[in-house]
Amino acid sequence: MANVAIVGSGFIGRAWAISFARAGHDVRMWDQSPTATGGARDYIAGVLGDLAANDLLRGQQAGEVLDRISVVAELEEALAGAVHIQENTPENLEVKRKVFSLIDTLADPQTVIASSTSALLPSKFTDHLQGRQRCLVVHPINPPYLIPAAEIVPAPWTSAETVERTRAFLVDAGHAPLDMQHELDGFIMNRLQGALLEEAFRLVADGYASVEDVDIGIRDGLALRWSFMGPFETIDLNAPGGVRDYVERYQGIYSNIFPQTQRRVDWAGKVIDTVEADRRKRLPQQSLGDRQVWRDRRLMALAAHKRKSDQEFGE
Repeated sequence: MANVAIVGSGFIGRAWAISFARAGHDVRMWDQSPTATGGARDYIAGVLGDLAANDLLRGQQAGEVLDRISVVAELEEALAGAVHIQENTPENLEVKRKVFSLIDTLADPQTVIASSTSALLPSKFTDHLQGRQRCLVVHPINPPYLIPAAEIVPAPWTSAETVERTRAFLVDAGHAPLDMQHELDGFIMNRLQGALLEEAFRLVADGYASVEDVDIGIRDGLALRWSFMGPFETIDLNAPGGVRDYVERYQGIYSNIFPQTQRRVDWAGKVIDTVEADRRKRLPQQSLGDRQVWRDRRLMALAAHKRKSDQEFGE
């Protein structure tokens, strides 16, 4: 297998490290804060046991995967010989430009340099680089060791070879790449999530539904299908004649709704008081960390179930 470098070891960086090490790669983690990388490896050690218990380590023991993850003190050491570099620094354009400039100077010329950014367009922080053709965004949904989807977002100058190499690398690591043809604000997943959140805030702000009503609608409704099929397959199966039949039957409903959605509610306005009060009533602030652990364990169980179902029923 190959050497992989993780630059920045917060929640996303440490999660990528698990994913890549599980795939058999030797992962070297670097962060400008030595405390961060030390804490990251301790966190990873704690997660691997749960993954092993759910048979989500490709038949490996937790110790085998952990042994492939090392913390290094110098950026040069992390980058040396790496075939893939995953950058996970803060969502700040100037920081990204400086970090990418440094990585581009130090990394081997053939190495792919990917950013985990969820909001910044790759053209905004790679335009000045000599090796800009090997730079792109690989944006995950956290944590990527449990959620396989990852967006590949090229800059206008990213080479086709870089995209293909990155895609193959991700597939080999068990990911499901979304291949964007061009960069776009929000990419794919945040645009879809944003559309849902916009409507969720409108429904609560306008008094049509409570926060919990909205969560029930997704959690105990739409998400049950969405956990194993997307919106286009959903409607393809929801009309006798398939997707065209669905459109002919139901487009009028959505055409009537659409004009009512062309108004933003300020998420930070009065409605946030309602949303926060409801959420803190159901989950006190001090319990957020425990609930995040609960979430990840539920995701592990779901991932294990989906794999078993794929084997039993087909994908």
